[in-house]
Amino acid sequence: MRTTDVTKRLANLGGAKWGVHLKARELIKTGADIVEMTIGEPDVPVPDTLIEATVSSLRAARTGYSNGHGEPGLLTAIAERYTANRGRVFEPENVLCFPGTQTALFAVMAGVAQTGDEVLVGDPMYATYEGVIRASLADVVPVPLRPECGFRMQAQDIAPRITSRSRAILLTTPHNPTGAILTEADIAEIGQLAIKHDLWIISDEVYEELVYEGARFVSPLAMSNLADRVIAVSSISKSHAAPGFRSGWCVGPVSFCEALLPFSETMLFGNQPFIADMTELAIRSGSEVAPEMAERFASRATLLAERLRAETKLTVHRPEAGMFALINVSATGLNGEAYAWDLLQAGVAVMPGSAFGDGLNDWVRVALTISDAKFSTAVSRIVDHANLLTCERIRARHA
Repeated sequence: MRTTDVTKRLANLGGAKWGVHLKARELIKTGADIVEMTIGEPDVPVPDTLIEATVSSLRAARTGYSNGHGEPGLLTAIAERYTANRGRVFEPENVLCFPGTQTALFAVMAGVAQTGDEVLVGDPMYATYEGVIRASLADVVPVPLRPECGFRMQAQDIAPRITSRSRAILLTTPHNPTGAILTEADIAEIGQLAIKHDLWIISDEVYEELVYEGARFVSPLAMSNLADRVIAVSSISKSHAAPGFRSGWCVGPVSFCEALLPFSETMLFGNQPFIADMTELAIRSGSEVAPEMAERFASRATLLAERLRAETKLTVHRPEAGMFALINVSATGLNGEAYAWDLLQAGVAVMPGSAFGDGLNDWVRVALTISDAKFSTAVSRIVDHANLLTCERIRARHA
């Protein structure tokens, strides 16, 4: 039987990118000693306060239908939070609630781009972005994120790629997989391009609360001259260590939210009221786990960078936020894909950089979310493996 064009457009954009991770899971099930550094899940459980809030809401029979907009209490909490930290007034009408950032991004993309349109997005990019864009039947236009610019998207790299088909610029700040944060100047320059060419700016800000000490997060939503064209998406998955609850939202112009509401209602007809109640508490109370997570992730990134610099020829891009660090493995003579498969044999699973775009062919991404003890073991194995590869290259040259 036939399937639609969208299934063909998304072929090889799902689990195919996670081959090393899936193989590692298979090996672990057989008893293999593998340190898994592929997936970015919080390294702490969901706080008890949020578990109890969910249970209490379930017992209060908050299990009926919701609506495509979101539960009133949650909408108000989100609007108040963004009003407090973006320097502009947001109302509940500026918000739509979704099951997680991924669903919010899928819906938003469907609302701004369609067949024949183009969406500009940084390369490297989060692994699902290409699929989200292609699912809207729009085309992906990669914009190189250059290491010499700290992997921050630059207006000068966007400008020559804008065409009459361009509809939106998709930003991630803080960025996955690089951990880079766009500066206020970066955003202002990108914003001027968006105004000049009448483009939407979609800002994925899910790592906002995992910014390391000394770094500063700035949201495009804070810039009043961009108010009619910025849509931000986020969730409690990272900030509150609650990825399995699937609770997210988008914040944007009222007119956009009104236009997207029928799509949301058609797709989901609302998220679960008992999860909305828990999310409202999470937002109003703030995160009790994010500050310490950010501190631990920064410490592990420092350990990785210092050991690899001192003991190998590998180099690390130091993140400013988030759950990951990047390692440039070109000194081994292998690209990121080949290196990741080879390292798996040495007992460490990492993500090939190519899973996130052509710009990371010589890199791998490592998660900073495992325990300190496991992380230390993994770093030692990476060091030993890198030095073994170096010795093999030297022997091969003299053979």
